[in-house]
Amino acid sequence: MPIPFERLALVAWVLGRERAGSLLGELGEESAVRAREHLQRLSALPSAQRQAKVAVEFGERADAAARLRRLMSDAPPMLRREIFRRLPPYHRTLFPDASLAPLATEVPPALGALADRLIREATR
Repeated sequence: MPIPFERLALVAWVLGRERAGSLLGELGEESAVRAREHLQRLSALPSAQRQAKVAVEFGERADAAARLRRLMSDAPPMLRREIFRRLPPYHRTLFPDASLAPLATEVPPALGALADRLIREATR
């Protein structure tokens, strides 16, 4: 099954930023040109967008559970409850503490957005 050129460019970027072009040069002329085009687009992105692409393509961090535990221990109670509420079920099992039950009151939208962002940063 052929690997998409965008993914090859992403792998080359992750493995060796300054060598990425030469790594892709080993693909063959036509393939290398297409992969390098993707590499140019990738290198023009802001760092956060590149990191997001890597996370989406290659999945969660190996240390996601430890990072989530640290996040939960550092977060104030209201944010901790919102983080817990927004966690996927398989991550909720890390926190069997019943005191993390969501509040009955509505949470400000900014707190929800912050919780989402912190979860993404901890897991990807």
